[in-house]
Amino acid sequence: MSKLKVFSHPLITHKLAMMRDKNTSCKDFRELLTEITMLMGYEVTADLPMEDVEIETPMCPMKTQMLAKTPAIVPILRAGLGMTDGFLRLIPNARVGHIGLYRDPETHLPVPYYCKLPDDISERLVLLVDPMIATGGSIVDAVDFLKKEGCNEIRIVGLIAAPEGIKAVQEKYPDIDIFVGALDEKLNEHAYIVPGLGDAGDRIFGTK
Repeated sequence: MSKLKVFSHPLITHKLAMMRDKNTSCKDFRELLTEITMLMGYEVTADLPMEDVEIETPMCPMKTQMLAKTPAIVPILRAGLGMTDGFLRLIPNARVGHIGLYRDPETHLPVPYYCKLPDDISERLVLLVDPMIATGGSIVDAVDFLKKEGCNEIRIVGLIAAPEGIKAVQEKYPDIDIFVGALDEKLNEHAYIVPGLGDAGDRIFGTK
């Protein structure tokens, strides 16, 4: 079974509490999401492959290590865009792909409408990002896309997850590790995470 990492860092918990507050402004919501993504990203990327390099400091030549290959960041549109900047601040040379899915309001199932990925994505670690892992349907469909492109190393990074969503992802893809800032109580009758923080996309972009 895949590893589920739920972060307990005080700064993540504190900032997430601010994001949950319905009175938090759109600007602050976006900034907090970027900050939490960076804090989570430190551990998500802790075992990236390295390679030996030779450089010259102001004092002398030396052998050291640098990243062997940067990962690809793949946000699920549109809310996943809110986590992309945080990762790019950590890894500015990372490649970025996009997978577009929206949730059918009647069936609550994801409907695909867009997919654009780096040409060499199958050779990279993929960080699949989406703030909310609710039913897990969007994540599963996005992984389906990535698997068809030959991606073998994928990590899922979310802000808040419901147990139902984690279960759905792990049952379909038990080989993929999941990193989240919080594991909430449940889904309500409209498939929203409770207590959650509402619709992440609307709160990021100020559309409601």
